[in-house]
Amino acid sequence: MSGKPRLTYINGRGRMEPIRWLLAAAGVEFEENFVETKEQLEKLIKGGDLLFQQVPMVEIDGMKMVQTRAILCYIAGKYNLYGKDLKERALIDMYVEGITDLMQMVMMFPFSPAEAKAKNLASIEEKATKRYFPVFEKILKQHGQDFLVGNRLSWADVQLLEAILAVEEKVPAVLSGFPQLQAFKTKMSNVPTIKKFLQPGSARKPPPDEKYVALVMSIFNLS
Repeated sequence: MSGKPRLTYINGRGRMEPIRWLLAAAGVEFEENFVETKEQLEKLIKGGDLLFQQVPMVEIDGMKMVQTRAILCYIAGKYNLYGKDLKERALIDMYVEGITDLMQMVMMFPFSPAEAKAKNLASIEEKATKRYFPVFEKILKQHGQDFLVGNRLSWADVQLLEAILAVEEKVPAVLSGFPQLQAFKTKMSNVPTIKKFLQPGSARKPPPDEKYVALVMSIFNLS
């Protein structure tokens, strides 16, 4: 096995995508192992590789890590994207938790029943524009810096850019009332490692389609 982190998940965004984003932002190359059938997942579980019988799993530094939050914390700390002290880390944690709440809605949207999609999309737009994005607009305006915490790139910046782009896929004009976030999006998208990740052919996954939804449903016995 090479020294690169190895990511085990479905070939799609889901709970692995923020991990891909964070590794890419840190300039870390990684390998991917895609779970394509229910039987493959069961084999991993029976083999004892999945501590809580679920993916994502990241093999890094001799560990087989599970639980998205734990994986992200480790990567952020390892690659100096987790602030310089406890206070900065607390701010990053707060910001990430808020972004994660919004992204949970975005992640679950493709699995909405057809009759609920319009309502759920409206809810995503409302929460983004009334609850979450105003927070980050205010933070950036108040401190006048390029990044959210400590005036240097952190996990929170990476996760916020991911969220902005994900919401824009569904609500293209969502940033129309947020000039600070528009500037933030431009600056972050031009960070060299992130710019590379945003190019075609990178490990970034496309928006979930019906094929992806069907695959997830079959592997995890969802109905």
